[in-house]
Amino acid sequence: MSLIEAQGLERRFGGETVLHGVNLSVERGEIVTIVGPNGSGKSTLLRMLAGALTPSSGTVTHAKGLVIGYVPQKLTLETGLPMSVRRFLDVPKRQSDADVIHALKRVSAETLSARQLEGLSGGQMQRVLLARALLQKPDVLMLDEPTQGLDQTGQADFYRMIEELRQELGCAVMMVSHELHVVMSASDRVICLNGHICCQGTPEIVQSAPEYRALFGTGTHGTLALYRHEHDHTHDHVHDENCAHGEDA
Repeated sequence: MSLIEAQGLERRFGGETVLHGVNLSVERGEIVTIVGPNGSGKSTLLRMLAGALTPSSGTVTHAKGLVIGYVPQKLTLETGLPMSVRRFLDVPKRQSDADVIHALKRVSAETLSARQLEGLSGGQMQRVLLARALLQKPDVLMLDEPTQGLDQTGQADFYRMIEELRQELGCAVMMVSHELHVVMSASDRVICLNGHICCQGTPEIVQSAPEYRALFGTGTHGTLALYRHEHDHTHDHVHDENCAHGEDA
């Protein structure tokens, strides 16, 4: 069974339909990235798949006992609330010192344990949030625009780390991103979203799809060489939806 299966997902906010007709599945060990223009429903879809948002219609099915580690796009902190990284990692469940040290070290943030959250840079905060997700020992790691605010080198480093974590943990990874110049080649499968799934498949398939080019132009041509992870050939069967498309929301 797939780790996550979604059928006929639709989400409405008031009278506006943000997403409709979304069918997808997530398999263990694959890296799936959701791309699309602003307002295309990327974060909404990720939150529905995580169970943080209820679909207006359709279903999301999780494999029995599924554990999801979720890294939000940003964390809003109460101004002036003193909280160290170490204390933050004990929320909502107290963690052992050994587990915390291991998680922080794994994301190259071991020096941040005693730091206050409000003093962290954007990149440091993303690493702390990732460490918190890793402490859950996830079957699926979900990341909502995790490299926002990082420069190109920082983005490439982050995606290399995600690839290593996928290999070590054997987990699936789902990411939302608008950093096309890196993320396309950091994925086994790309889902192009614009209120519905415009097309999906390997990065090469999606990049050459008319629907993708209509949304993003040809400016990303050739960028697959920027960062190439070693694809696990067991995932070469990833879905090609033949870029079937419907009405834009």
